[in-house]
Amino acid sequence: MTARLGIDFGGTGIKAAIVDTASGALLTDRFRLPTPQPSTPDAVAETVAALVATAGWDGPAGFALPGVVIAGIVRTAANIDDGWLGADAPAIIGDAVGSAITALNDADAAGIAEASLGAAAGRGGVVLALTFGTGIGSAVLIDGALVPNTEFGQIEIDGRAAERSVSAKSAERDGLTYEQWARRVNRFLAKLETLMWPDVIVIGGGISKRHEEFLHLFETRAEILPARLQNNAGIVGAAIASIREHA
Repeated sequence: MTARLGIDFGGTGIKAAIVDTASGALLTDRFRLPTPQPSTPDAVAETVAALVATAGWDGPAGFALPGVVIAGIVRTAANIDDGWLGADAPAIIGDAVGSAITALNDADAAGIAEASLGAAAGRGGVVLALTFGTGIGSAVLIDGALVPNTEFGQIEIDGRAAERSVSAKSAERDGLTYEQWARRVNRFLAKLETLMWPDVIVIGGGISKRHEEFLHLFETRAEILPARLQNNAGIVGAAIASIREHA
């Protein structure tokens, strides 16, 4: 069976859909509920259970969240309640929905989706996926295998984390034109290419919907591509990760 439920937990909304993991197509509507405030593990688990019931899903599921996840344990919490620190995400969400849960970082989920079924599908070598939004998410895949929990948005530029001046939110905050923002992004990309020499860089996040306006301004050695799955990437990647862990 290739159908699987993917869940994408963000700071403002929690989204879920049943995914055909062979094609990346959503087999249902994308269901969404607001992220509870505060977004404690118990409150989020209750919201996820409501989404699972709405989707009519009974079985394993993937759960993407904005934090480093190691063996199911959440180690950082970006734009979500600090109660997630040290939390066992598969156990908490699994108890609420009565099914096996695969938990992973949301940028990793997006990277899995784009490397498997999106912009970089079928590409070997090193794929770097970057999401530009409130912060900068990153995922690295080597011949399709994920190197989990990269946090390249935390690389220092001018003495502070790159995402503080290079994210889409920072560009909006500072009133930058695409040309001005691209100059900041190019410094960030140059540093990344010095460190890891990717073969393909996929640019995602909400801003990627307007990639025709800025992607040509980015300067890289690697081939650079716009994300294909966009806002569905986290859902699709979470579903794929669940299939891989619970076939």
